[in-house]
Amino acid sequence: MLAVNRMVASCPCPLLSVEPTRGLVDEKLRIFVTNLNPNQEVTLHCLHKSEDKDFWEAFGHYVSDGQGTVTVAKDSSVGGTYTGVESMALMWSLQPVPGSRTGLRLRKRDVLTPMVFHISVYDGHMAQDFIQLTPLVTIVIERWYTAPGVQRVDVREKGVRGTLFIPPGPGPFPGVLDMWGGGGGLVEYRAALLASHGFVAFALEYLTPDEIKDVSVSYFEIAYQIIQEHPMVLRDRVALLGLSFGASVALSMAAQSSVIKPQCCISISGSHVTPVRNTISEVYEGFYRLFHKVRMMDNQVIWRDIILPIPTDPAEKVDVGLIRCPLLLVVGDDDQNWATLESAEDMERITEKAGNRHLLKILIYPGAGHLIEPPYTPHHRASNFMVAGKEKVIMLWGGQTRLHAYAQEDSWEKILDFLREHLCYAGPQARL
Repeated sequence: MLAVNRMVASCPCPLLSVEPTRGLVDEKLRIFVTNLNPNQEVTLHCLHKSEDKDFWEAFGHYVSDGQGTVTVAKDSSVGGTYTGVESMALMWSLQPVPGSRTGLRLRKRDVLTPMVFHISVYDGHMAQDFIQLTPLVTIVIERWYTAPGVQRVDVREKGVRGTLFIPPGPGPFPGVLDMWGGGGGLVEYRAALLASHGFVAFALEYLTPDEIKDVSVSYFEIAYQIIQEHPMVLRDRVALLGLSFGASVALSMAAQSSVIKPQCCISISGSHVTPVRNTISEVYEGFYRLFHKVRMMDNQVIWRDIILPIPTDPAEKVDVGLIRCPLLLVVGDDDQNWATLESAEDMERITEKAGNRHLLKILIYPGAGHLIEPPYTPHHRASNFMVAGKEKVIMLWGGQTRLHAYAQEDSWEKILDFLREHLCYAGPQARL
């Protein structure tokens, strides 16, 4: 009998709980392992196969408590792709498995399908060859950018290309014109997530990956009118949101356009030093003349010096003092791609001089890089990038993984709060 008891004690049948098993990508996971031996060493492992058929993994090393339990939100990982008490690190510390192609970036293209993750528990502290090991237990979960009921509508109207995401319900809703950066193409996942939080979001395509189209200011004005005039949108409650070069567009339009009058504007990792006054190709021609400032470090391209030093001539930048709506700047102080911190400091000076400083809110995140995305997105310090759609390089974005993850989580919550404050509430009333 003693031998049987000893055998049972050494071979427990652990139970793994992951909640929710189906939820939005910005929802926190609650992960518990029970029915382990007391003080048992285990590895929690997360595996994801991307749409490009690449495998990504994250893992943490844990030791169960006296009751044979691991609670990820309370217990510390002592090794793996992250350490410490980190409830969501199995998402944000994902990295390509050893032997993968270089320069990978994990991005969701088809937002109408989930991201599928296998979360497993392994006996002992493992660090490699997981595919050859048999887990003690595995749970499959789904993470979505689109909440149930969100509609996806292709837009091909008046020469404008993009995708409209409409929340479930009778509407009308506040709207957000969502613009990504110089990588080009149609990027939908942030707009889909915004719609999942109650905003009609228009993911705008304005750069094709293979060529720089001669897109003019009127293109953005028409796009703004399309979302503003949509029957499911409150026409006087529309915001501009841009990341990187998309932020340059947003700042330019908010300051200069007689058509685009946003209720509020958000710039993520952006600068006012690249004003869009006529056409996109004109801006890019200016970039090419400054390419001699580009640096290389460890075969990675650093672009931030292109706009340094910040010009003193007002004609060389967006006059953000003309922006008459609330403006939120989201900045990582380890941004190696763009001089966003220096730009934010200069924008603060400009708005102070114009008497509009009260409209400006700046969020500066220590240790965060350029690609500040929705929360729990894996940190990419560097990744492949096509320059003008022709030359593939490894672009250095910057950021330290844990600090960047914090910036993504905190800024997303504050972005949603900012949008709700200025699009959903008529006046300075308390939140319900």
